[in-house]
Amino acid sequence: MRILIADDHALFRDSLRSLLEARDFEVVAEAGDGEEAIRLTWETKPDVVLMDLTMPKLNGLEATKRLVAELPETKIVVLTASDDESHLFDAIKSGAKGYLLKDLESEQFFSLLEGVARGEPALTPTLARKLLEEFARPKRAAKDSDPDALTQREQEVLELMVEGVTSNRKLAKALGVSENTVKFHVRNILDKLHLHNRAQVVGFALRHRLVEPSGEDA
Repeated sequence: MRILIADDHALFRDSLRSLLEARDFEVVAEAGDGEEAIRLTWETKPDVVLMDLTMPKLNGLEATKRLVAELPETKIVVLTASDDESHLFDAIKSGAKGYLLKDLESEQFFSLLEGVARGEPALTPTLARKLLEEFARPKRAAKDSDPDALTQREQEVLELMVEGVTSNRKLAKALGVSENTVKFHVRNILDKLHLHNRAQVVGFALRHRLVEPSGEDA
């Protein structure tokens, strides 16, 4: 199994690399922040990314969402010190194949990691139970759309769309990102507002005054 380690603590990365290599796993790269994790994942195409959540430049959750959208063949397993249930739920909803805590015993860690190669989720029984309980709860109705849930970047995309910049190519140029990244942000906006297309997004934003049109030509 080819693995990329994404964690902002160099000492932890060194220790984890030594443990993995002692078990004959191949560590293809190490990243110290979320942006570097995305770049190195594109360059090395690992089987698994072990992703910390709290990192500079781009946090692990946003990096996970990007990689799941852009490189779905690479499995993302969150490896974190956070046992916050909301982080667990958000990570799994974002497409992570597992959520492991850094205080795991090494034998359990490697057993769960090896299961990922067989298509099994990397979850301890306790976390799996929490997930089942969360997903068994009634879902919120579509009318409860929460525009405030948009990230700063998603808000920027929304503002450009209201100004008439709606093609992926033009949005990517305006934001200085790839078209794949634009597609990812637009999909998030549609999902969060419970809408189906970009025209609906623009109308919704104007009706609810999420964005005030500038009046300038886009």
